[in-house]
Amino acid sequence: MSTAAMAGSTGGEVAELENYSPAAHERDPFENWNRKMFAFNEFLDEWLLRPTAVAYRWAVPEVADRGVTNFFANIDDVTTIFDATLQLKGHYVVVSTTRVMFNTTMGLGGFFDVATSFGLERLDEDFGQTLGYWGVPSGPYLMWPVFGPATVRHSVGRVVDAVAIPRWAEDDLTHYAVNYGLKIVDRRADLIPAEGFIVGDKYLVVRNAYLQRRDYLVNDGVVEDPFAADEPVMDDF
Repeated sequence: MSTAAMAGSTGGEVAELENYSPAAHERDPFENWNRKMFAFNEFLDEWLLRPTAVAYRWAVPEVADRGVTNFFANIDDVTTIFDATLQLKGHYVVVSTTRVMFNTTMGLGGFFDVATSFGLERLDEDFGQTLGYWGVPSGPYLMWPVFGPATVRHSVGRVVDAVAIPRWAEDDLTHYAVNYGLKIVDRRADLIPAEGFIVGDKYLVVRNAYLQRRDYLVNDGVVEDPFAADEPVMDDF
């Protein structure tokens, strides 16, 4: 899933991500090891995940593909409720709870995203963001085999969310694995159109895009402009 970080970016934006921040390299002290894991993930993607995702896009009608994406997003909204509560974000809790109610009932178990059509846009919170909200530093950047990019903080957050939130109705490990595998394939299939936007050193692009995205999420979209100091100051007349 290492190439998966580029969803929703334009070609120019992706090119800029290679030099996202002078501090990005300082957050990656294990770069040598991370690059090895990145290469391993790229190998898996080339020979297993991407071909499966291509076949999935060919075989699954668009409405069904969108429905699968909506189904997993509805489950992730439960995670948002949990973590928004821990961050004392009442508005996020109300919106996400209402989304789950609407999509689970009128949206047929989350297959249709009716909540968005009602003006309830999806919010994104996880336990890694919760730790960041309460001042826990992100720690070094890590590239995990199979699971892809993370930081120490986000890695801990993934484990907590997986344990704290019941992801599936089944208690059978096989059913869990099948559902999780479907989620990965669905996400990989959705990213195929964005592949052509990745230019330059793919490892750096993925790393910096991930760090930029996590900074954005942890700070609720309030990020420091690295070029603000270069802007001229206009005196009042």
